[in-house]
Amino acid sequence: MNLAEYSSYEGLGLAALVRRKEVTPRELCQLALQAIEKLNPQLNAVIETFPERVDTVPAAGPFAGVPFLVKDFPIEAGVRAEMGSQLAAGFTPARDSELMLRFRKSGLINLGRTTSSEFGLAALTVSRHTGATRNPWDPSRSTAGSSGGTAAAVAAGVVPLASGGDGGGSIRNPASFCGLVGLKPTRGRISLGPDTGDPYSGMVVGFALTRSVRDCAALLDAVEGPAIGDPFEIPRPTTPYMTEIAQPTGPLRIAVTTRAWSGLPLDPEVAAGLAATARLLEQMGHAIVEDTPQFDYGAFLAAQIDLWVGHTAAFIDAIGEAVGRVPSEQNLQSTSWATYVAGKALPATRLVAAEEHYNLVTRQIAQFLAGYDVLLTPTNTCLPLPLDAHRLDAPGATVQDLFDHLAPIETFTALFNGTGHPAISLPIQVSRSGLPIGMQFIASFGQEARLLRLAAALESALSWRGRRPMLHASR
Repeated sequence: MNLAEYSSYEGLGLAALVRRKEVTPRELCQLALQAIEKLNPQLNAVIETFPERVDTVPAAGPFAGVPFLVKDFPIEAGVRAEMGSQLAAGFTPARDSELMLRFRKSGLINLGRTTSSEFGLAALTVSRHTGATRNPWDPSRSTAGSSGGTAAAVAAGVVPLASGGDGGGSIRNPASFCGLVGLKPTRGRISLGPDTGDPYSGMVVGFALTRSVRDCAALLDAVEGPAIGDPFEIPRPTTPYMTEIAQPTGPLRIAVTTRAWSGLPLDPEVAAGLAATARLLEQMGHAIVEDTPQFDYGAFLAAQIDLWVGHTAAFIDAIGEAVGRVPSEQNLQSTSWATYVAGKALPATRLVAAEEHYNLVTRQIAQFLAGYDVLLTPTNTCLPLPLDAHRLDAPGATVQDLFDHLAPIETFTALFNGTGHPAISLPIQVSRSGLPIGMQFIASFGQEARLLRLAAALESALSWRGRRPMLHASR
C-alpha cells in the first residue's frame, strides 16, 4: 500500500483491510508517520509523534489498527498536553481520560499530538507556543480552531479521523474550514471523566473530526455512554448509530436561519451556499421553512463571556500550580492573559447569573426546536480566514478583542454549546476559489441519530469524500 491508497480510505475501510490481513497495523502506522513527515513542514498540524507505537497490538474494536492523533489537551496518561501554551509546557496528565480509554478500546492507535489554540480560547489555531497551523486547501488560510491541527491532519489524509473538543464550535468550525464532518454530540452523550464532570458549565464536549459520516457514526457508537461518577446520564440510543445511518430519514420539517443572531452579515458565497443547501433539501423531499430562534443575543453573549473568563481563570490557575509556574504576560498570549485577569476579578454572583441566563436560553431554543425536526444554519458567517486576519497576541489585546475575533466564526455554533443540543457541520458547499463551506444542522436534545441519518443522505447525494485539498498525502 502506498500513501495515495492509504489516504483514500476512511477509518472503517482501513480496519476492514486489517481484519482481512491485506495490510498490518504496523504498515498503516508507518504510512501515517510518512504522511506527517511529508506534509507537516507545510501544515504545522502535528507537534509530536510516537514512532515507537507502530508495533502496538490494537484492541479488537471497529477501528482495530487504524492510526489516530489526539488534540494537545489532557487525554492520555504520560503524553504531554500543553494546550498551545508556554505556561503549560511539559504538563503531563497522570491518567487516561475515559474518552481516551474508549478510543483505545475501539482499536485506534494514537501516533501523535495535534496543535490547538492556547487553552482552546481562539478560533484560529495560532499560538506563541506552536506557531500557526495552515489550511491544506489554501496554506495562506486558517483552519479555524481550536481543533485546528486535527482538522488539517484529517483533511490532508494523514489520518482518517482524530480527536477534538468543542466548547464554542471547536470541532464544527475546523470541520467547516477544512471540509470535514464535525459532530458536537449532545451534552452528556460522552463522558469527560474522571477529572471533569460538566466542564465550563456544560459547554465543553469531547469527540472527533472525520472525513466520512460512517466513521463519525461508528466512533460515536464506540465512545458514547456514561462512566461511573458522571454527574448525570442521558437516554442511551436504542439502535446503533451505524444502523441508523442506513435508514431513510423520511420527510423532515427543517427550519432555515438565514441571518446571524449577532447581526453580522453573511459572506455572499456563504449565503448562496445556504440557499443552495435549502433547495437541495427541498428536492430531497423535506419541507423547508425560513425561521429562527428568538432570544436576546446580547445577553447571551455577555453570559458567555462571563462563563468563559471565570472558568478559564480557574483552569489556568490549576495548570500553573501543576507545572510550578505563575501565570503572567510572559507565558500567556495577550488575549489569554486578558481573559485570565478578567476571570480573576469576576464576582461569583455574576458567574451564577450567567448560568441562570443559559438556562433561560436553553429552554427558549428547546421550545423552538420542538417545532421542527432539524434547524439548518451556515456553520460560519465567513469563508476560511487568512492566517493574519486577527492578532490575538498583540500587545494590550483585550477580552473584547478575543470575542470580536470569535464572532464571525462562532456566531452560529456557540449557542448550542450553551444549550447542549447536538449539532453537526457538513462539507456541503465549495466557494468559487475551491474553499470548503460548512453547513450546520441542529436537532433536539439526544437526537444525534436524526442528524446522522440526514448527514448520510447528504453525503450520498454530494460525494464530498472525493474532494482533495491542495496539500494531501496522495499528491
